[in-house]
Amino acid sequence: MTQQRRHPELAGSAQALLDAVVAISSDLDLPSVLSRIVESARELTGARFGALGVVSPDGGLSEFITSGLDPHEREQIGAPPRGRGILGLLIEHPEPLRMPDLGEHPSSYGFPPNHPPMRSFLGVPVRIRGTVFGNLYLTEKEGAAQFSDADTVLVEALASAAGFVIDNARAYGLSERRRQWLQAAAELSDALQPPVPREDALERIAWSACAMARADAAAIVSLSRPPREAAQNAVVAGPDRGHGSAGGEVRELVARALETLAHGSEAEEGDVGSRRVLVVPLRAHLAERTALVLLFEGVGPLEVEERELMISFADQAALALDRAQALDERAELAVISDRERIARDLHDVVIQRLFATGLQLQGAQMLADPDLATRLDKAVADLDLTIRDIRGSIFELQHRERSSLRSEVRTLVREYVPALGFSPVVRTAGPLDTGVPGSVREQLVPVLREALSNLSRHALADHAEVDLTLGESALVLRVDDDGVGLPAQVVESGMRNARRRAEALGGSCEISRREPTGTSFVWSVPVG
Repeated sequence: MTQQRRHPELAGSAQALLDAVVAISSDLDLPSVLSRIVESARELTGARFGALGVVSPDGGLSEFITSGLDPHEREQIGAPPRGRGILGLLIEHPEPLRMPDLGEHPSSYGFPPNHPPMRSFLGVPVRIRGTVFGNLYLTEKEGAAQFSDADTVLVEALASAAGFVIDNARAYGLSERRRQWLQAAAELSDALQPPVPREDALERIAWSACAMARADAAAIVSLSRPPREAAQNAVVAGPDRGHGSAGGEVRELVARALETLAHGSEAEEGDVGSRRVLVVPLRAHLAERTALVLLFEGVGPLEVEERELMISFADQAALALDRAQALDERAELAVISDRERIARDLHDVVIQRLFATGLQLQGAQMLADPDLATRLDKAVADLDLTIRDIRGSIFELQHRERSSLRSEVRTLVREYVPALGFSPVVRTAGPLDTGVPGSVREQLVPVLREALSNLSRHALADHAEVDLTLGESALVLRVDDDGVGLPAQVVESGMRNARRRAEALGGSCEISRREPTGTSFVWSVPVG
């Protein structure tokens, strides 16, 4: 408690006013300052009850700080007043108002149940730089029927000093909030240092914004999707993390906010149901277009300064996402460059050497005896097959995509390795990822799965080859094995479906015996 300095030369009222000003100036916390102002006004005038109503931008009262009522009495009265009746009169006409009996005034709105009786009244506006911040309300002058002219002068002087104190406390509070938001943005930037999964990054942003804004819930939504879909797939911070009944309510409010509020490049604020909603776009240039949606329960328009701090935080978050995206793209570019280099070396060095070796073997074949010539011919054929495999690898290195038919085929073959007991050889040729229509691709994958399933269940093979080739006019899938071959009585089941799929596309499906053992499965469809 600040020690009050006495001045014997001052009159009693002047000393009381000085003590009151010293009391309200001894704190920088705005809620504490407002409470001290009300208490000092009561002590200064001898009022039994006092209150300070903060005027909201819509003309009502956004806060109502009371003094003289114990917690039980406040609870019995119910919700605080919103600025009607005598309280509203002082808002509409911000001039000192003094009356002996509240109930006799034409604007009197009456009291709610369980409200203590109040007769004498004194109301004085509190201004900050010429703008009304709120009003001081004092009732029930002790020892007198009404408040005096001297009381009015003293409270006006106190309200004038209170305006400066409140302005100072607000400036301090704003600077403290700015420091907190900057600290949160710095911590977020540190937490989003790559590598970090995008989903984790968005969740961290949502939780940080929810905590700093003192919101009931926050969500990160995609702006490239319809509102309902975006809300359903949003990253939510708040009750039940977006799950359960409370989470469902949050997603519904987010969807309605996206449907009713504009969400371009600027922040938008409005009411959705009983919630105040702020939609702040994350103005990223590289990452996907997203927005931060903040939900507040039972509040009026947000303060301009607080809203600007939220927007600044969102810009910092967008910058962190852009940085992470840029680093991911740089890493991907490095991988692509390395793949291009490997493909170039394979083509310019390895294939050329193998081709030259094949030519030398063909030259030696002409001088060799028949048995050696046959062996050399097989070696040349093996070299040709190796060159073909390398060309397929080069194509994959140079044309790797997220949705690759080559990768899908190889992944499917790997699924059957445990059932087969060996790893089939996979060969691909042609522009499979770009030249195979989606309608053909949809049929190819189930056909290959059926062929591999039959191979694992019936062939009893030790070796198999999967060959997928896209020529100028047809796509050909060939699966060869060295198993027991076709039985005497062939019962088609899954293979019948493969044949029907081929015929629906204007192609064919053939199963035949290989020599000396094994089965050959060929599925061919025309491709324009």
